[in-house]
Amino acid sequence: MKSATPRYYHLDVEISPERIDQIDRILAAHLRHWGLGILVEPVGHCTRVLLRAIEEHGTNKQAAVELWWTGHHLITGVSDKDRDLGPHYAPQGFLAQIAALSDGWGSCPAADGKIIWFAHRDRTPDHATLSPITPVPCVPESLEVPQEETMAVLAGVPET
Repeated sequence: MKSATPRYYHLDVEISPERIDQIDRILAAHLRHWGLGILVEPVGHCTRVLLRAIEEHGTNKQAAVELWWTGHHLITGVSDKDRDLGPHYAPQGFLAQIAALSDGWGSCPAADGKIIWFAHRDRTPDHATLSPITPVPCVPESLEVPQEETMAVLAGVPET
């Protein structure tokens, strides 16, 4: 069962090909611990894509990976020391893959580089499914039907 309690994880790392797989396993363990096992594959793939881009194109291999769980959304951010987004925007660029695999993404400049983030909504079936409830037919209140009486009784005339 996943927790609605907000969670945060931060990892500073120097990127190398063998470290990318280690980072993937570390993030997967945190997601499973938080009850978000269903997000391990998409988050792992997007993170690997960004880390490989840093490894291939970055001049500085220092990076940070952050996970924020809000209770409804998981936001993953990867920051590095290079401000250039050029390789990411190529026709088969990394951001196109991230856009296809996430619910939202973005980038922003940082004090000494850039941050690229992506988000995934909670897709775990821990809640009751929303299905329309069939309304119960209205049952009118049971009122006593007036009994039939002659006009003489109502007028106060004695019956003969």
